[in-house]
Amino acid sequence: MRLLSIIIPVYNEEERIVRTLSTIIGYLEGIMYDFEIIAIDDGSVDNTPKILQNFASSYTKIKVLNNTINLGKGAAVRNGVLNAEGEYIYFTDADLSTPIEELEKFLSYIKDYDIVIGSRATKGSQILVHQPFYREFMGKTFNKLVKLFFRMNFNDTQCGAKLFKKDVAKKIFSISKINGFAFDVEVLYIAELYGYKIKEVPVLWRHSKGSKVHLVKNGLEMLVDLFRIKFNNYLK
Repeated sequence: MRLLSIIIPVYNEEERIVRTLSTIIGYLEGIMYDFEIIAIDDGSVDNTPKILQNFASSYTKIKVLNNTINLGKGAAVRNGVLNAEGEYIYFTDADLSTPIEELEKFLSYIKDYDIVIGSRATKGSQILVHQPFYREFMGKTFNKLVKLFFRMNFNDTQCGAKLFKKDVAKKIFSISKINGFAFDVEVLYIAELYGYKIKEVPVLWRHSKGSKVHLVKNGLEMLVDLFRIKFNNYLK
C-alpha cells in the first residue's frame, strides 16, 4: 500500500500543468518516497491530455485518468479518489493556490482526525494574493448559505486542499453525487452525517489567474446543488 495519493483535477491546464506536477514531485521526493500522483483530465479541449500522457510516460508515479467529457471538478476528484491506493488521500488544485508545502501541516493532524481541510478564513491563514473583490464577496456569501442550510461551522468549505484517511475518502466519495464545484460541501456534509472527525487548518493561499469558476453559471449551479445535497439521502 502506498502512503500518500495526490489527486489533481485538471481542465484546460496546458500552460501550467507541467510546472505544477514538477513542483509537487520535487517537494514529495524531498520528504517521502512512497506516493502516487493521480491527474484526472476532465474532458480538456486543449493540449492538456497529450501533455499529461507525455509527462506520465517518463515518471512512473504519475497515473493519468480521463473523463471523456467535462463532467465537473467533483466528478474528477471522485474518479481520482476511487482509484487511489494511498493510506492518505490529498486533493489539491492544478494551480496550487494552496502551496504543496502546506501538505506537511495537514499530515501533522491526520492521525488524530479523519479529514483535514484547508481554510482561507481561519485565524492564522494568510492570503498572499487576493481574488477580485466580487469573487471574495461571492465566496463569503456562499459560505453563509452553507452555514444556514446545513448548520456546519466550517469557515471555508471551498478551499481546494483537503486530506483524508483512505477508508473515509472511499466511503464518502462512493456515495457522493455532486459533480460540480459544490462537491466540497457535499463531502463535508456526508462526513458529518457519518460522524467523522474533521480539522480545519489555516493555510497560505494565493489567487491564480485562469479560474475555471464562472461566477454566474457556476454560481447558480452551486446554489441548486445545495438544495440537492440537502434533500439527498446519504444514509441508505
